[in-house]
Amino acid sequence: MDIESAREYCLQKKGATEDFPFDEVNLVIRVMNKMFVLMDLETPDKITMKCDPEYAIELRERYSGIEGAYHFNKKYWNQVMFDGSVDDSLIKQLIDHSYEEVIKKFTRKLRAEYDALP
Repeated sequence: MDIESAREYCLQKKGATEDFPFDEVNLVIRVMNKMFVLMDLETPDKITMKCDPEYAIELRERYSGIEGAYHFNKKYWNQVMFDGSVDDSLIKQLIDHSYEEVIKKFTRKLRAEYDALP
């Protein structure tokens, strides 16, 4: 997988949008204005995703291409390398997991808005 296919996969998700809130090189993908993925366009060899804390540790222990995310709370955020050490199907599962981690924290109001999306 590469950064562009990961971006396309993320943007297929319900309510997903992209922007550059920090600078012109860090692309953030959000659902209902909540970040679930970050991609640094200057170092397109990795993707940063939200993760359940226990699962995050398990992944880091099992895969050399998964580590705590740089400049993020490492308890909740992993960065995954696009170097072949992590299978494309697992990267997609981790994108899905990140998306679900964000959705499950929605307030009732935000969840209702999300559910009303086509």
